[in-house]
Amino acid sequence: MDRQLHTPEGVRDYNGIECERKDRIEDSLKKTIQSYGYDRIETPTFEFFDTFGSRIGTTPSRDLYKFFDREGNTLVLRPDVTPSVARSYANYYSKNQLLPVRLFYSGNVYINYSSLQGRLKETTQIGAECIGDNSISSDAELVAVSINALRSSGLSDFTISIGHVNFLKALMDTSSFTEEEEEQAYDLIINKNIFGLEELLSNKDISPKLRKLYTSIGQLLHTPEDFIELRKLADGYPLIEETFSYFEKLYTLLEAYGVEKYISFELGLVSQYRYYTGLLFFGYTYGSGKPVLSGGRYDKLLSYFGCDRPAIGFAIFVDSLLMAIERQGIDMDIKKEQIACFYDEADQIEAISYANQQRNAGKSVTLYQRSSDSNLHDRIKKELTASGVKIWEKNT
Repeated sequence: MDRQLHTPEGVRDYNGIECERKDRIEDSLKKTIQSYGYDRIETPTFEFFDTFGSRIGTTPSRDLYKFFDREGNTLVLRPDVTPSVARSYANYYSKNQLLPVRLFYSGNVYINYSSLQGRLKETTQIGAECIGDNSISSDAELVAVSINALRSSGLSDFTISIGHVNFLKALMDTSSFTEEEEEQAYDLIINKNIFGLEELLSNKDISPKLRKLYTSIGQLLHTPEDFIELRKLADGYPLIEETFSYFEKLYTLLEAYGVEKYISFELGLVSQYRYYTGLLFFGYTYGSGKPVLSGGRYDKLLSYFGCDRPAIGFAIFVDSLLMAIERQGIDMDIKKEQIACFYDEADQIEAISYANQQRNAGKSVTLYQRSSDSNLHDRIKKELTASGVKIWEKNT
């Protein structure tokens, strides 16, 4: 009995024009990242489980695709490329590397989301990592690279939200949260449940200044001028003051890169990945149900692989970006001249010669042997012409 097989839940096929658009986007992203001096790296699709274990602070074990090799080792399909790049760097680069190493990658990642979430479980990422530089200059460069990469795809209406791990860490530390309350607070902030956060805070004995700083978590701040009143509230809390100073310096550098119009500051920014130690940033646009980009600083991650080096990186979620571009109606200009070349058996050599000439000129040519059924032949030509394909036949 014939039966039609479908893809498993959470994966999909790309066909025809969708593949063309995806290829175009990937090419533009890669070229932009390379223009900043980043070299290509490829890591395996599957790795040992420990590369993404809970101590790393990456994807929860329940969301990993796990399997075993012949020796009984637990392997996983990579859910995230950054730990793989960190492992690779630790294995192949000198611990005394004098200059920062700039790497970029492209590939698919696999996360076994709950079926109720309706999210793709296989997605494509293109990202960049700068390892060995803990300066604010490196932070600014990565944010600028990510913005210009998105611009190269044709996207123009988007925002990069910038936050810092230390802001929330300082608030939590000064609020005497228990470990359970801290986890609850982070969950509320991730889900942008400000009302739930206020309820949690109502039972805490904290100063009016801190309460006002907590209320700023849901605000979007665009320039250092927006920080003036908040900085006054931060007086007496050194780590929070340092965060505001950092944002001001970062903004100055982003102005030098000419990308400041794309950024905003979100003090309550949180990532599901706990390996981040400093700067956090996410890219948002309309037409996509999730961020099209995320990144941040992870200065402790490489130490898990025996190499204590600072690092920062970002990943662009190509599938989400493609969805946004399509829904925004952005013209990617991928039309190319297509020719259908029909021939009789006696004219096959001439048809092949003609097709070769046109392909050398950058055109797409498909060869078809002419049907002996003239009605069928005319129907085929009519259908191809309607789809924009030019027809070549001998003596035409």
